[in-house]
Amino acid sequence: MSTTSSAPEVVAGIDIATAAVRVVCVDAHGRVHAEAREPLPPPRRGAGGHSEQDARAWWPAVAAALRRATAALPAGGREVVAVATSATSGTVVLADGAGEPLGPALMYDDRRAADLNARAQRIGAPRWQALGLSVGPTAALGRIAWLVGEEGDGTPSALGHLLHTPDLIGRRLTGGPVATDWSHALKSGYDARVGEWPTEVLDALGVPAAWLPPVQAPATEVGTVCAAAAHETGLPVGCSVRLGMTDGCAGQIATGAVRPGQFVGVLGTTYVLKGVTRELVTDPTGALYSHRHPDGWWLPGGASNTGGEALAHLPAGQLPALDRAAATRGPASVVAYPLRREGERFPFVSGEARGFLLGTPADEADRHRAELEGVAFLERLAIERVRELGVPVEGPLWAAGGGSRSPLWTRIRATALGMPLRVADHAETAFGAALLAASGTLHPDLAASAAAMVRTGRDIEPDETERAALDESYAAFTAALRERGWLA
Repeated sequence: MSTTSSAPEVVAGIDIATAAVRVVCVDAHGRVHAEAREPLPPPRRGAGGHSEQDARAWWPAVAAALRRATAALPAGGREVVAVATSATSGTVVLADGAGEPLGPALMYDDRRAADLNARAQRIGAPRWQALGLSVGPTAALGRIAWLVGEEGDGTPSALGHLLHTPDLIGRRLTGGPVATDWSHALKSGYDARVGEWPTEVLDALGVPAAWLPPVQAPATEVGTVCAAAAHETGLPVGCSVRLGMTDGCAGQIATGAVRPGQFVGVLGTTYVLKGVTRELVTDPTGALYSHRHPDGWWLPGGASNTGGEALAHLPAGQLPALDRAAATRGPASVVAYPLRREGERFPFVSGEARGFLLGTPADEADRHRAELEGVAFLERLAIERVRELGVPVEGPLWAAGGGSRSPLWTRIRATALGMPLRVADHAETAFGAALLAASGTLHPDLAASAAAMVRTGRDIEPDETERAALDESYAAFTAALRERGWLA
């Protein structure tokens, strides 16, 4: 594919989130040349844990975002050599033979099939144990079985095919069926350890084998942009269409943490720790589970039920002033576990866990500082849990997510961990999708893409003057968890 001499080749990464589609166009050196955003209709949430979205809205939003992004490029999109799509994990929709949705998409947080997922966990227990995976209440596997019951006779020819969000977009881009990637397929039951769908579980649940797509590694080329898609998006005909990964995995690789031993702490609404290991790591508690790396390694990770949400009770406009006050006062005089929900899932699993505050804070700044420290203590506990499972965690720890934009919080985290934090510049799902699009096009593989395209900010070092105080508070934090019976 040729481009003008003034227009370097770029790749496009697509992120289909719950509220919007985002597209970013990036060159071989990681420079962003264009980006665009298009809103999506909000999910409909109702009784019984239902969470649905109109899947027919995905492609128009993707096409519009691509059209605006490619129009902003010097060569009008002719320089785009590859595209990849990432989306939420476990969102599925049933589609007809032409790829048109037969109903609403069942979202990643839909709980209507919790009982079917519990049954799937029992039926496939040996498989899940070997894979280090627990089939939770919101797994897509149960929702797929639920769709069988809704559709009646279960005749595959009448029911069409099961699509994950990127599968539908890939079909529109190429003009025909595409494989799914083993990352988006994980919560649908795909066993990346042995490379197969769990037939014993699917048969028992009555899921037709014909519903399920073939599975390939992320970054694999599954086709090229067809003329119809080129007309709608501004992408050139023949542009490579490559498989993406789930939003969490794409966000991880966007930091550059793609080699064994490298880990990233993503501090968004909730806290997520993800890393890379050469071998599969299994956690008997189910708190940690693994996606498969595009190069065959493993991506162990876990997601807490707390994180940036710890500060949700505060108006956003107050946070900078509170950070300044908390920085001035130094380590908190009290200890907080700022969990705003019921139950914890990582780094320990307990349905009984509840947030707590040990002591009475001197003022609002003291309380704020304690909440920042509490999330940092949770991160330290997560790192310790990973190391207990025999996984080496090298420093620095990559840092991403909205919470990592707070200099104070990042320094507290580094001090609590006794490890530098390296803040990534473009730790975003769309950028991670662009790295996957570049793997095999602009660069030979994902490691080469990350090395050439990811730019990181400066390392944040621990504050040794506060280390002893935070160690003391951390000891009180973990002791309180054990006293309550939540932490073994």
